[in-house]
Amino acid sequence: MWGIAGIAVVTAAIAMIEAPSLWRKKWKKELFVFAVLLAAGAALSIALSLHVDIPNLLDLITFVYKPISKALSSLLE
Repeated sequence: MWGIAGIAVVTAAIAMIEAPSLWRKKWKKELFVFAVLLAAGAALSIALSLHVDIPNLLDLITFVYKPISKALSSLLE
């Protein structure tokens, strides 16, 4: 519970520091990307603090390239 509260406080502090300067410069696209990435980072951090099993990107890459590797290996033998 305290971990989630800490993540929320840090996320809010980062947003309060960075967002006003982006808004003043009228960088709306950058502000949108900043908000999306900050929300994604906060969501992943909260999921980790709740011990949710988050899949690894390397597992997906291995799943895609393993059949190709086996086919090339059998072809070259």
